[in-house]
Amino acid sequence: MSTTIRFALILFALGEPLDAQARPRPRARDLGVPLDGTPGPLNAITDVAGVTVGHSTIIRGQGKLVVGQGPVRTGVTAVFPRGATNGDPVFGGWFTLNGNGEMTGTTWLEESGFLAGPVLITNTHSVGIVRDAVIEWLVKKGFQFDWSLPVVAETWDGSLNDINGFHVTKQHTFAALDSARGGRVAEGNVGGGTGMICNQFKGGIGTSSRRLPAERGGYTVGVLVQCNYGSRSRLAIAGVPVGQEIPDLLPCYDSIPGGAPVSAGARRCAGGDAGSIIIVIATDAPLLPHQLKRIATRASLGIGRLGGTGANPSGDIFVAFSTANPGAARPDATVTVTLLPNERISPLFEATIQATEEAIVNAMVAAETMTGAGGLKVYALPSDRLRAALRKYNRLVESRP
Repeated sequence: MSTTIRFALILFALGEPLDAQARPRPRARDLGVPLDGTPGPLNAITDVAGVTVGHSTIIRGQGKLVVGQGPVRTGVTAVFPRGATNGDPVFGGWFTLNGNGEMTGTTWLEESGFLAGPVLITNTHSVGIVRDAVIEWLVKKGFQFDWSLPVVAETWDGSLNDINGFHVTKQHTFAALDSARGGRVAEGNVGGGTGMICNQFKGGIGTSSRRLPAERGGYTVGVLVQCNYGSRSRLAIAGVPVGQEIPDLLPCYDSIPGGAPVSAGARRCAGGDAGSIIIVIATDAPLLPHQLKRIATRASLGIGRLGGTGANPSGDIFVAFSTANPGAARPDATVTVTLLPNERISPLFEATIQATEEAIVNAMVAAETMTGAGGLKVYALPSDRLRAALRKYNRLVESRP
């Protein structure tokens, strides 16, 4: 084993963030999933100039759940609208499809129309420490403010992760913030998405983008999701009832609560339909806060294309921002801003729906099978069976591998 590989494995065991980009995974389009619209060059939220993304991933331990010890399957994801060194606020808006979840800072976002600083995503019981850590990080980096109300969102990873062990620390938050970069975005079992389940397959982080043609402004819309929602029976991809074609491979326990293995016939399998999804939408189109709220609502339609319903136990919360109009938050002068007329916004709605749909599929395609707390095994969406289902319904793009 090389020194580099051995060192990486040691870091992974200690729960330190790894560069998940070192292991590229196939994406939905690579597998022949027919998807609408034209993506940007990276097909990621980072196609919107200035946007950067960072992850901190914690994977440690296995076997029986011991609160405070593990197993640990969690992390933090950070999204900067203008990069880590640019504190210029952006216009923003937010929307909740179903509110059984948390996104801090939204009261002031709604009131002021500005998003200042990064958006972070983690697990449900780590929102507080991540929120406080963001403020400390900003102070250490020299950002000047009298008060800060950062935007931190969550989805619940307590099926795979020792969520009541509180394993996310401020150092993990710092690592996600410090690692934020442009370029390709790691997807699947990374960052805040590490312990997530989507449509009873392994879920996690996914991203996609759409670029409008020049005659419609040439604007880019980028989406990043942390998906942890959905029922297998309703899962549809590109109009194909994938959940009905792959009704097996449900999340099941490989051991009984005491830790002993179980036979296949005695396995306990987890039900589904609870869960949540956080969606971050970026665009370079010159939109004002009320228009960005309209953009955020359209992410719901992307979820609906895949069979999501915004069920009662689900926290489906979306935030959208525009990197246009730099300097709009200046406190010391009258500011002139550029506005895209409402009559020209519909193509951006369509782009948001398309990119949301693809980002969710990308999250499931990139995710890998994971066994976590108490021996729960959550299977990855099998690429070969996905392709077979698409082929059965004449929806597979055969030219892709």
